[in-house]
Amino acid sequence: MLIAMGCVLMTVVVYWLSKIIYKKVRIALLSPLLVAPCILSSTLVGFHIDYSDYDSGGRWLSNLLQPAVVGFAVPLYKFRKVLRKYLKVILISMTTGVCIALLSSGIFSHLVHLENNYLLSLLPRSITTPIAIAVSADIGGMPTMTAIFVIVTGISGLILGPAIIRYFNIREKLARGLLLGMGAHGAGTSKALEFGSEEGAAASLAMVLAAIFTLVFAPILTPIILM
Repeated sequence: MLIAMGCVLMTVVVYWLSKIIYKKVRIALLSPLLVAPCILSSTLVGFHIDYSDYDSGGRWLSNLLQPAVVGFAVPLYKFRKVLRKYLKVILISMTTGVCIALLSSGIFSHLVHLENNYLLSLLPRSITTPIAIAVSADIGGMPTMTAIFVIVTGISGLILGPAIIRYFNIREKLARGLLLGMGAHGAGTSKALEFGSEEGAAASLAMVLAAIFTLVFAPILTPIILM
């Protein structure tokens, strides 16, 4: 029990400190999503703490992901008129994005000759963790591996998303938000909020729609990808 409580406290403190550092330097490679796991992993290895002991406390924080996602609905409500105005464009963009995410995961898996259980774990990488885990379990993947793939995707999108926006000089707020929300789910939505509230609203909607569309398309495309 003491180890579990200590792990929870350690996780919170490490994330809080890494977030303070990130706010001061604003370097993508120092994002809390990247720094905190590295520090925590090194600590577990260095002090020979078994992962099951860490998870007995850490899972309480993981369970908070689900209600935390609801908080993204606030900017959605605030900019509901703008989002309703461009609903057709948003739906087409998100449908295309989800299908590309699923198919590209399948193509990559085949190119590097991943086994089917890893392939199925990789497919829902582009949606928020709680839903990705559920989708992974439903299609026969490994939820633990899926969580790792989701984190890697989020960090990659967090780094590449702003770079793409700058390179292509994307000025439209809706486009920037959709790009970050689709490309990096929760991490991208947090980054979009740094650009502005409207970008954050678009990213929130993108994250929600990506999850819904993945639930719909994953079971349909999985047999094709496995061929």
